[in-house]
Amino acid sequence: MPRTAPPVDTTGPPRPDTAPDAGGRRLPRTLHPVAWWIWALALATAVSRTNNPLLLFLVLAVLGYVITVRRTEAPWARGFKYYLYLALTVVAIRVVFRAVFATGITPHDHFLFSLPHLPTPDWYAGIQIGGPVSLEALLSAATDGLRLACMLCCIGAANTLANPKRALRVLPGALYELGVAVTVSISVAPQLVQSVQRVHRARRLRAGRAKGFRALRSLVVPVLEDALERSLRLASAMDSRGYGRAGTATRGSRRATGALMLLGMCGLCAGAYGLLDATAPTLLGLPAMGVGILLCFGGLRLGGRRVTRTTYRPDPWRLPEWAVAGCGVLSAVLLFSNAGFDAAELNPSIYPLSWPTLPLVPAAAILLAGTAGFLSPPPSPPVRPGVPAQRTKETE
Repeated sequence: MPRTAPPVDTTGPPRPDTAPDAGGRRLPRTLHPVAWWIWALALATAVSRTNNPLLLFLVLAVLGYVITVRRTEAPWARGFKYYLYLALTVVAIRVVFRAVFATGITPHDHFLFSLPHLPTPDWYAGIQIGGPVSLEALLSAATDGLRLACMLCCIGAANTLANPKRALRVLPGALYELGVAVTVSISVAPQLVQSVQRVHRARRLRAGRAKGFRALRSLVVPVLEDALERSLRLASAMDSRGYGRAGTATRGSRRATGALMLLGMCGLCAGAYGLLDATAPTLLGLPAMGVGILLCFGGLRLGGRRVTRTTYRPDPWRLPEWAVAGCGVLSAVLLFSNAGFDAAELNPSIYPLSWPTLPLVPAAAILLAGTAGFLSPPPSPPVRPGVPAQRTKETE
């Protein structure tokens, strides 16, 4: 009896890259990882401009919204809560250090409590250990820690939304050696999150009830061992596939590439200093930044000639990528331009103690960065049980 092909199941979800969308909605696909990194770094740059707690909490709300609607089901997309824990730890450490290493209070401060004072030698002048602690001092430390915490959350959002391994594919050929090391180091955090979840599930299956320090010891060792082993396997797999291999180059070409890159990085540093310091000369601003960019571009082009790489199914850069990266960059530009608002509103003073105001233009700029949540295409849906798995870019 001749064998016939099994019937094709047409009840499952259509392929995200081929099925038509009758409702006019966008088809799900993976956004280019560089677009997410540009968006996150631009938002972190905007955060560095202010210590207004209202704007900083608005940034956290924008990050939470974008991650909620656009994260995938990949392992690295589940670790944003750990970045939030790290952010809370940073704020707590900043407040504790401010309380312990007190600098005294003014007569107009609101006194809270006093710590035991430890005398310090004369050569340790300027630093006081213990003493009275005021509400203004703790609020100042909390806002400074909150700004750093928001920057960490921006980096965590980039790691959550973008595949760190796929970002290596778009690096110039001259940066493949550096890209391999950076990719392995970046992958440690997602692998660590996945290891924590896997070890926690294993302990629950074994009815582990240890708490406190005993539970910590039973978690730390297997988690670190598993995360390190997976990162080393990634490095071995990348090395076996030729990542980081350099072609032949003359001594003069290597020296010229190194000189261009070194001078370009110096120009970028000088340009960044000139843009951040209002008292710096004009030539240390945008001119130095432009010269540094040109020198770095020349070094990358010259160094990339000795490395030849091919890419299978490269990530497309389309209108959603431009929109996501553009809204993040535009948000940072608006906060640095001081157009339509007073720069003092970005850094409100707590002397005298008062509730900070919410400037409309910076708030609108941060909300503009939040439009990445619907400007980007929706992520690919997870594979349902009983439905044949489709080959997507996340599983390749």
